[in-house]
Amino acid sequence: MTTNPSAGPRAGSSAGPSPGSRAADGAPVPVVEVRAAFEDAAGYALLAPSVFNTQPWRWRIGPGPALTLRADPSRQVDSVDADRRLLLVSCGAALHHARLALAVSGYRTEVVRFPDGAAEPDLLARITVTGRQEPDPEQRRQHGAGLRRRTDRRAFGDRPVAVQTLHRLREVVEAEGAFLHLVRDDQMPMLAVATAHAATSELDDPAYRSDLHRWTNRPPGSRDGVPAASAVRPGVRRVPIREHALGGTPGLEVGDAMDRGAAYAILFGRGDAPDELLAGGEALSALLLSAVADGLATAPLSDPIELEWPRWLMRNLLADVGEPYVVVRLGFAADPTPLPPVLRRHPDDVIEYAD
Repeated sequence: MTTNPSAGPRAGSSAGPSPGSRAADGAPVPVVEVRAAFEDAAGYALLAPSVFNTQPWRWRIGPGPALTLRADPSRQVDSVDADRRLLLVSCGAALHHARLALAVSGYRTEVVRFPDGAAEPDLLARITVTGRQEPDPEQRRQHGAGLRRRTDRRAFGDRPVAVQTLHRLREVVEAEGAFLHLVRDDQMPMLAVATAHAATSELDDPAYRSDLHRWTNRPPGSRDGVPAASAVRPGVRRVPIREHALGGTPGLEVGDAMDRGAAYAILFGRGDAPDELLAGGEALSALLLSAVADGLATAPLSDPIELEWPRWLMRNLLADVGEPYVVVRLGFAADPTPLPPVLRRHPDDVIEYAD
């Protein structure tokens, strides 16, 4: 069992044993109030990013004042994620969203990650409320950004991201127990080659094409996946973007900017144990929300991490000091046209109750 994998206690978590759900003055926080806050947190967590927008998680409220997060293996994309790396990163992002929502609602929490260890690998985290707190300004900024965040697959403009902004985003990631490598100009060709190789290899795989079709051609009424309206037409890019509309018509133009001002960052950890990958997802969520709060457009790129050879190249970019989890493109949107609404599952589909 681990409460804080990697570096130190993370925001929204208590470093000590839970004293129970009590307010700052020691009075108990009513269970009914806590459960309503858990419902809101699990609903807000639906805004978290996930590979192919699979939203591969489930929440359970109760018994008592506890909220538990479970992986949903039925939503695992086997062709590119047989070892559950991306599934755990996606669930970690949902966990951070839930922690953030509770903090902004004024609750102090304790988070126990993998409370049953290897005995129940799909049980990822248990959150309990330990009292009330005053949210800090950064938590409020991130929370507001979650309502605006979109994965923008269009080309970003020529305006560069300030070095100070990138360094602050690195600090945000490190506060969540992961690390951020800013890809240098001399490393960009290797990133582009790794991403292009991954795209070619995956499209040659019938299993991948089947998974891609499954998650880009959802049944009517589905609130998940990546519809053609959110896909972008092919174009000249510094780093290729995954094609999400095979046989269909993408709804977005790539634009003329070619990502000249974009910054690329590799989010990584010390290893790829389940608790490290979960922490990586929490860090990814914090990174994206902080970047959006700073006025940046964002786009996670998992392609160069999905296959072994491109992932090996990403390790080389890190000088073999860690395990890459995801690449993130950061920049300023060249096209002010609003992106299509984000498809998210209904809370009733992901929340269950245990009394």
